[in-house]
Amino acid sequence: MRERERRLTLWPADFPVADLRRFELFAELLVAQFPAAQRVYDVAGGMGKLNAELTARGREVTTFDTRWKRGEVTLAEPCVCDLVVGMHPDGATRIIVEYAAHHGVPAAVVPCCADNGMSYKPWMRHLAELGTQLGLDVEEVELSMRGRARVLLLRPRRQRTMGASATA
Repeated sequence: MRERERRLTLWPADFPVADLRRFELFAELLVAQFPAAQRVYDVAGGMGKLNAELTARGREVTTFDTRWKRGEVTLAEPCVCDLVVGMHPDGATRIIVEYAAHHGVPAAVVPCCADNGMSYKPWMRHLAELGTQLGLDVEEVELSMRGRARVLLLRPRRQRTMGASATA
């Protein structure tokens, strides 16, 4: 019994599990980095935890996830947002970058798994290069949490005019 108790007390610090505050931390970063963004698309938003955190901070959030009525986001999805985000969006990571560039809106993504079999560091480089090639300024910051915490902040080099899409 003592061995089990010891393992339980060591568990949170000893295992690289996802930080339970990741949605809160990401929402705080988004509000600080993109204060004018009121309408947010949360791509691959899962159970809606990031949506809840952003809504609590006064943002209007639409979550896209294959588990919900609003499934996958595509480049053809009309853009009525000021910001596109994804917290560990797995296979939707690339589309977030492409959607932001195609529609001329900023984006922020916390990549986790690559959709093409790349390991983490090459995947991060690939996404940054893709953003740059598509006309986005790319900045990397890190959330103060355990797990995959690197964030790519993507901003269009040219501001879009309301109702018009930028061309890549």
